[in-house]
Amino acid sequence: MTLRLNCSALVDLPSADRILFQSFGAGPEAAPAFDRIHHAFEAHAKAAPTATAVTHLGESMTYLELDRHADRLAASLAHRGVRPGDRVGLFMTRSIPMVVGILAILKVGAAYVPQDIRITPAAHLRHIVDTASVKVILTSSYSAPRIPAGDRHKVIAVDELLAVDEVPRSGEWSSPVPGGSGEVAVVIFTSGTTGHPNGVNVTHSNLCNILLNEPGSLGIGPGTRVAQILNIAFDMAVWEILGALSHGATLVIRGDDIEETVRDVDVVIATPGVLGSLDASRCRNVKVVAVAGERCPRHLADTWSRFSAFHNACGPTEVTIVNTMQRYDPRRRVLTIGRPLPNTTVYILDQNGRPCPIGEIGEMWAGGACVTAGYLGNDALTMQRYRPDPFRGDGHLMFRTRDLGRWTPDGELEHHGRTDDQVKVRGFRVELDAVTGALELTAGCARATTVLREGELIGFVSPASVDVEAARKAVEQSLPYYCVPSRVVAVDELPMTDRGKVDKNALLDLIDPLIDPLIDVVA
Repeated sequence: MTLRLNCSALVDLPSADRILFQSFGAGPEAAPAFDRIHHAFEAHAKAAPTATAVTHLGESMTYLELDRHADRLAASLAHRGVRPGDRVGLFMTRSIPMVVGILAILKVGAAYVPQDIRITPAAHLRHIVDTASVKVILTSSYSAPRIPAGDRHKVIAVDELLAVDEVPRSGEWSSPVPGGSGEVAVVIFTSGTTGHPNGVNVTHSNLCNILLNEPGSLGIGPGTRVAQILNIAFDMAVWEILGALSHGATLVIRGDDIEETVRDVDVVIATPGVLGSLDASRCRNVKVVAVAGERCPRHLADTWSRFSAFHNACGPTEVTIVNTMQRYDPRRRVLTIGRPLPNTTVYILDQNGRPCPIGEIGEMWAGGACVTAGYLGNDALTMQRYRPDPFRGDGHLMFRTRDLGRWTPDGELEHHGRTDDQVKVRGFRVELDAVTGALELTAGCARATTVLREGELIGFVSPASVDVEAARKAVEQSLPYYCVPSRVVAVDELPMTDRGKVDKNALLDLIDPLIDPLIDVVA
């Protein structure tokens, strides 16, 4: 059974297209087994306490051990004043204590705010602490010195707490259960148009819908080994971590060698760029692959689908990791972004917000259970991008993805790029104008621009006397690492179109095909 749409909002479409708008655009109805994502983990901890929950570089924890350590840390957070609805910084790197921290924050009813402490600039961390009103930060003893100074937040080194040989007595701690199922579980910060990241409020109901229903659950179950290879600040890392633990699987956290980890797991969730860096012939134990975050080349799907179930997915953070998926069929060799996930909708609308005839390219708007709870502390942007859903009504919202797409005759979605200059670099969202603004902070720079070429950011600065290395450092100092151009080119003048805009096509002709590799998004 699929979600029902309001046909009165489809009066401009021919009758045949109205039927297809409904059947193509609305996913099936399905009820997740839990309405709090950590409750799914706790159920598996009770059912199979000795099963291995997480491994990292030779160390491991069972479900019982992980649950008890998370309970201890949750009690410590509550003692320090963390209450349901609060936001707790998780400024760590990939590790078992990181996983303990995530579960503890969820157990106490708060939302976790993840950042990789090794590679996130201090200014970026300070902005997140201030924007999210973070009063408690979880980190490691090694990383604690990198936490921004301040007297309004407390810092807990999770590894030091775990080193104390204590477990809570029976009944000493129980997870609070705040009313309702829509509370925020995680705040994912994405790049904003000014260079300041925007925090997206992702709720428990959002996560339960994608992670506990097929196809987002990816067939994960007890005994499945799931790789954790992505940057923890990336929304797809939530899919890896909580997708594994909510199904009783083993989360395998990588070390420095991604491929070493992937060779030893059943499920891999990655961007096409990350997956493409691996030697597929050495990873033939992998049974399931899911990619998202950027356009997937068909040859990548062909290669991995020879021995695994390959899923191509799409969706910005604001619609909970992904909201459409395709199980790629190598026999058909037609790669799309698939269909709406359960309890979600996709509408192809024109620039005036009216439904496009089936088969025409328009802007994708997403509705239903995938729609997150808006931007943290930015009501104006929330009102701009989250709009009342006329096709469902009853107070439902839809989100403007700014992705272009169209329906195929058999009801799958083709992706046709973006409506603006917001781009994806190895899965991370980058605003080209923000990078350009940072480049223009360079001494002697009169004007700059930024282009995306074959997945890599290229910056141009003018005049030619500008120090290009100083320009790269200007971006490093003010924006996240994934915004830093792989190459900066200094030119006398930026070419212009007849309308007075920078001619980016002309600039692309200046680029040497041998360009430096990008900084790895999963470093």
